[in-house]
Amino acid sequence: MKPIEQSGINTVRLLSVDAVQKANSGHPGTPMALAPTGHVLWTKFMNYNPRNPEWPNRDRFILSCGHACMLQYSYLYMCGYDISMDDIKNFRQLHSKTAGHPEYGLLDGIEVTTGPLGQGFANGVGMGIAQQYLASRYNKPGFKLFDYIIYAICSDGDIMEGVAAEAASLAGHLKLGNLVYLYDDNHITIEGETSLAFSEDVTERFQGYGWHIQSVADGNDTDAIAVAIENAKKETRRPSLIKIRTHIGFGSPNKADTAAAHGSPLGKDEVRLVKANFGFDPDESFVVADDVLNYYREKGKAGIKKEEEWNELYKRYKETYPYEATEYELFKTGRLPEGWEDNLPIFKPDAKGIATRKASGKTLNAIAQKLPLLIGGSADLAPSTDTNLNDFESFTDENHSGRNFHFGIREHAMGAILNGMALTKGIIPYGATFLIFSDYMRPPIRLAAIMKIRTVMVYTHDSIGLGEDGTTHQPIEQLIGLRSVPNLIVIRPADANETAQAWRIALEHSGGPVALILTRQELPVIDQDKYAKASGLEQGAYILSDCNGVPQLILIGTGSEVHLLLEAQEKLKTESIEARVVSFPCWELFDEQSEEYKLKIFPKSIRKRLAVEAGSPIGWCKYVTDEGDVIGITKFGESAPGDQVMKEYGFSVKNIIERAKALLK
Repeated sequence: MKPIEQSGINTVRLLSVDAVQKANSGHPGTPMALAPTGHVLWTKFMNYNPRNPEWPNRDRFILSCGHACMLQYSYLYMCGYDISMDDIKNFRQLHSKTAGHPEYGLLDGIEVTTGPLGQGFANGVGMGIAQQYLASRYNKPGFKLFDYIIYAICSDGDIMEGVAAEAASLAGHLKLGNLVYLYDDNHITIEGETSLAFSEDVTERFQGYGWHIQSVADGNDTDAIAVAIENAKKETRRPSLIKIRTHIGFGSPNKADTAAAHGSPLGKDEVRLVKANFGFDPDESFVVADDVLNYYREKGKAGIKKEEEWNELYKRYKETYPYEATEYELFKTGRLPEGWEDNLPIFKPDAKGIATRKASGKTLNAIAQKLPLLIGGSADLAPSTDTNLNDFESFTDENHSGRNFHFGIREHAMGAILNGMALTKGIIPYGATFLIFSDYMRPPIRLAAIMKIRTVMVYTHDSIGLGEDGTTHQPIEQLIGLRSVPNLIVIRPADANETAQAWRIALEHSGGPVALILTRQELPVIDQDKYAKASGLEQGAYILSDCNGVPQLILIGTGSEVHLLLEAQEKLKTESIEARVVSFPCWELFDEQSEEYKLKIFPKSIRKRLAVEAGSPIGWCKYVTDEGDVIGITKFGESAPGDQVMKEYGFSVKNIIERAKALLK
């Protein structure tokens, strides 16, 4: 190793140590151990351009062990990204770019928000899938537009998490040879030695998953790390895991190889010892020598030429394949083709009806032809969730151009993989399972909402109405749980036409993920000539059926309960009780509306309101007022035919009428 390289590695170590010490918070030990690995990646392998962090063919870097973020921040600074020394010094402070874990959108060069262990690992699998799909669609002979690699650093903690196991299994099965993961094998967790809870042979496990495995005995041996990465890049049909034996807190005389170096500052005295150990002045902090900085900045500038070469290739590609280039450029911006919504189906009134999951499937297949980068699948439930694209092939180990994904029974990994796919500009991913299993996906749902990325989650079998599968499969608390997530749009359509509109909103929405909540059971298709148009869904809530004169009360519902409200409205009218029916498929969209619109739907003068929803009643008080009521569920379901369970739990026209009358007394 050249002296300048060793100086650079030690500089990164001490930047991390100083930033954590100044913040009096953070994780110094892992950046100290991984600085040589980061050096090899940023100076010898990764293709990137600090001046254009969005270059489409850049290699992606994921720090799955996000607590080690000072490693990433340090190399981004050294290599010339838009991060200053003041940002480094402002680590973990209010409104800083350098948050306590890497945050997508906060700082250039951060590809994904990481921190919850295992998520970044699985996000990388999604990125790998997306790269392979783009390559299969747009690469042509002589035009390798997309051949980038997804590099990730993961820790013992990542490897222990179940989501990583799920994602690793799928990556090996799909032969994603564009993944190169570097496993930081430091033998330490917060509680102490990993041997307290972890004794498996990781390499054998990953070999079983179908990964290419290598081991590097010394995390300071940059030559050995480089050779391993070179070998990994040759494995085009297997993802690669490189196990690197490191020493947490390397260079710390008293805290190296201990849990004390993991999640706390080293302490002023120890910091001085570390600096002396590396030949730095113990009295100086945040020191970057000019020659070291120039060395890394030159490495960063090398990416400018690489992008220029790619831009020239793309220019010739556009001349040769103008249709493909135009298509890609459109989707890359997040826009959709002109007139795509013309393919949305319109369902005719039908008393027998159609389950909203079925209507969703018909909608998905109708729009798929115009949206070639709309790709997805389910966690082994495509026949039940109706999410298969019938005219297209499956994405398999032999066919990376397929649009139907088979995630297997891996809901947690599916959610994280969708996030990785969505972070690839142009791709619009969707994933499906039963609503009850959204609980398995909570971490990636939350991260998608934090990052405000466009993923579409299709959740069917949305209530006790699913019937005989019973208590374990009947969601009660899931709806309010999803609604509590900031930036997540939750839509529970009332019929087939609202379902089609829900898909329109999901695909046009760019401010975060969308969850579609759909029924197993058939629902009547509401007559749009007699009642309001389903396009009112875009306001979140709309007057589906009004009455003559001023309403005495407002009946509010979502999903499968709305048609009951329409029946109840008719019967109440025969008793001279005038009621307004409001379809309320999406709280979040309604809350974004103007005060004028909200008062149009819910006038202050009409405080008698009855909300009806087959789920937890928590949250409805905001809309029904203190003079209103809610028909909801505060216990678990039962196993029986769906219509019987619904009546047993009070979801019947008769009970709605009785509760409505009680409000008016």
